[in-house]
Amino acid sequence: MKRYMLKSKIHRARITGTELHYEGSLSLDVSLMEAAQLLPYEKIEVYNVNTGSRFSTYVIPAPRYSGEVRLNGAAARLGAVGDIIIIASYGLFDEEELKDFKPVLVYVDEHNRIREVRREMMEEFV
Repeated sequence: MKRYMLKSKIHRARITGTELHYEGSLSLDVSLMEAAQLLPYEKIEVYNVNTGSRFSTYVIPAPRYSGEVRLNGAAARLGAVGDIIIIASYGLFDEEELKDFKPVLVYVDEHNRIREVRREMMEEFV
């Protein structure tokens, strides 16, 4: 059996900009992409804490250490500068891969700078 599992997330990032007339995607500081093990054009889910909106898009690199988290294209209508979001990526894993699997959890400050990176599993399943 294969299962879709959280691969990584960036928790409580703040939207720094929107660009409606762009092809689409979410521009993300390369340092955050690397910490969350996200590749350019990888599918992501975005959860807007302020509005409750949820949507899928893909990630593209923004300048390293810029703190940029920009909604592009149609996604620009789903958040405003300053909104807090969660960026999640999921993967398809088989049972063998899940034995030692732990998602990457990236926590940022109010300027989208990395505070902490953790890998953890829920205790009751360990």
